[in-house]
Amino acid sequence: MEPALIAFVALVALGGYVQTVAGFAMGMIILAGTSAFALYGLPVTTAVISLVSLLNIVLSLQGHVHRIHRRGVLALVAGQAPAIVVGVVLLGFLDVRAERVLQGLLGAFILAGCGAMALRPRPRTTPSTTPAFALAGVAGGLLAGLFSASGPVLGWFLYRQPLPVPEIRATLLATFAVSTLVRTVVVGVEGGLTGEVWRLAGASVAAVLVSVWLGRRFPPPVSEDALRRGAFALLTLMGAWILAGALGVPQLAAASA
Repeated sequence: MEPALIAFVALVALGGYVQTVAGFAMGMIILAGTSAFALYGLPVTTAVISLVSLLNIVLSLQGHVHRIHRRGVLALVAGQAPAIVVGVVLLGFLDVRAERVLQGLLGAFILAGCGAMALRPRPRTTPSTTPAFALAGVAGGLLAGLFSASGPVLGWFLYRQPLPVPEIRATLLATFAVSTLVRTVVVGVEGGLTGEVWRLAGASVAAVLVSVWLGRRFPPPVSEDALRRGAFALLTLMGAWILAGALGVPQLAAASA
């Protein structure tokens, strides 16, 4: 097994473990690590993230389907679906014609995402309207299409709703399940589910299963807040590294190329 594949599977395991115990950031951890260390191209990485995330979500949703906020999911998905198509098309365009721009967008997205997830949004006194849910879905769908990671936008939006936390988490997982499925179909229609994508996804299945089991049986001996802070710090450093390379900072730019 080549070093790049070993590193990628390790990132999948880390992301799966963190998401199991803290409920967030599997996609961002894989995306940031793969891009920061130039393991694989962004289109391949995001396609694999969709596949392995779907497996993690299905496992995590077991026993919690009844908690899903159905009106919210329907409105979010209505906004997400067309925006995912736009994001995937934009990713293909930028990957071919403006690689440095795409790299800069990725670094900025990771930094902004960390900021959004680190905040504790103040809950509303009343639920947002259906159009507001749909608009959040559009924003999340665009990021899902581009980076296969809509968590920062949708997580911040849903945690503002006056809903029980278990319902919010189940709704997020259901929304992610739909978005990853739609994105996978769109990428497949475009011919993006290549042999390399399936090879990486197949090599990562065991890592997802083991990380979910470990997260449930052996949570870390630190508080969830401490784990989140550590993950945010790591992601922030990776995002800054990627953005610095895109902006042409000496040495970092060469290392990120």
